[in-house]
Amino acid sequence: MPSFVVQKHAARRLHYDFRLEVGGVLKSWAVTRGPSLVAGERRLAIEVEDHLLSYGSFEGVIPSGSYGAGAVLLWDRGIWEPDGDPVAGLAAGSLRFRLHGAKLTGGWRLMRMAPRGRQVSWLLIKADDEAARPRSALDILEECPLSVVSGCSIEDLSADTS
Repeated sequence: MPSFVVQKHAARRLHYDFRLEVGGVLKSWAVTRGPSLVAGERRLAIEVEDHLLSYGSFEGVIPSGSYGAGAVLLWDRGIWEPDGDPVAGLAAGSLRFRLHGAKLTGGWRLMRMAPRGRQVSWLLIKADDEAARPRSALDILEECPLSVVSGCSIEDLSADTS
C-alpha cells in the first residue's frame, strides 16, 4: 500500500503539507488551515511540487535562507487506499481515497478548483463516515498537535535551533 504523510510546517506561515505517494513520488499540497475531521468541511489545499519519498520521513528544521525555511514535524503518517486509479483521478481533478493513519482515518476527497492565477488549488474534504466528527467536537489539530514520531511540538523543534 502507498504511504501518506502530513507534515506540520512553520515556514512563513504555519500550514500542513499533505502528501500522498503516487508513482514513486509524494504528490503534495499545502493545506493552509490543516485537515479537518468534520464531514464536508472544505480545506484549501494548494498544489506544490512533488517530493522524493525519502522526504516523507523528514522532521527537523529547514535552515534560514533555504526554500521552506522553518520547523517541520511529522504530524501524521500511514498508508492510503485510492478509490480507483489515483493518476487518472488526479488528472481528472477528483480523487477519492481512504487514509489509515495515527490521526487521520476514513474516507477523503481531493477536488481541484477552477483555475485562478498560477496556483493550482484543490479542496481537501472529509467524507461523512465512521471517522468523521461533529462540528462541535474539539479540532484534531488542537487535540493532537504533536509529532507522531518524536512527540515534539513545533515550538520544541523551533527552540532546538535557537
